Amino acid sequence: MTAAAQTAAAIPEEDRLRADLYNFLGLVLARAPDRGLLDQCAALRGQGGEIGAAIDALAAKARKSDPKKASREFEALFIGLGRGELLPYASYYLTGFLNEKPLALLRRDMAALGITRSANVYEPEDNAASLMEMMGALIVGRFGPPAPLSKQREFFARHVAPWAPHFFADLESAKGADLYAPVGALGRAFLAVESEGFRMSNVH
Repeated sequence: MTAAAQTAAAIPEEDRLRADLYNFLGLVLARAPDRGLLDQCAALRGQGGEIGAAIDALAAKARKSDPKKASREFEALFIGLGRGELLPYASYYLTGFLNEKPLALLRRDMAALGITRSANVYEPEDNAASLMEMMGALIVGRFGPPAPLSKQREFFARHVAPWAPHFFADLESAKGADLYAPVGALGRAFLAVESEGFRMSNVH
């Protein structure tokens, strides 16, 4: 068994599922869904609760969508003429402007964790898609050994908790959101569970 396979095998199932959900949220926020991603969304089945309900709602929307429609919605929400309906960046949510102190703090912490921006990505690193991907990667150890829960909690508290729940709530209720409304609901519900889990882990 390779070292990577041994690491993967050592990660608890619950943590792999957490990482998968972070990575999925990162994927659907990073770019307009193509046919493959829409089919993947359409095949999802929730397991009950608020997260499960959001997953089922997303699957139902995906079954009625197509790449052209999804691309138009993505453009209107996140790109637009000049800007989209939402600006999914920590700096904007926390300061009202892009490329501000939250981005500088994130870059400092990324450097300390050995995380670098992909060469083909030009957006500021404090966008929601990148932060979801970073959380998933920390859990499973894509940047080195899997991060202990304390490190995950610290990164979450500094770079996700102060703004991402508000962003997902805004996405859930955005005027232009159809396919992406349940994505917002899923992100909001999942981050609420993560916040409580981190809080409980800090108590014990």
